[in-house]
Amino acid sequence: MRDGIALARKGTPAVAIVTSKFRVQGDFVAQAEGMPDIPRVEVPHPVAGSGVDAMMRTAAEVCAEIVRRLQHA
Repeated sequence: MRDGIALARKGTPAVAIVTSKFRVQGDFVAQAEGMPDIPRVEVPHPVAGSGVDAMMRTAAEVCAEIVRRLQHA
């Protein structure tokens, strides 16, 4: 979340990617940082350690949504 906010503050279109377990925390951080409307995409938790195949499936599932949100950022 913080990386997406940092990019957005620099004027770079950004979409924050947050896992389901940390969605509420991500919402809190976005609000606390003054960017409650930063575009974000939720992915299943965990991502790390899930293996290359699982990460590739997750990426394939959310890629179009990330691109769509970047186009409207």
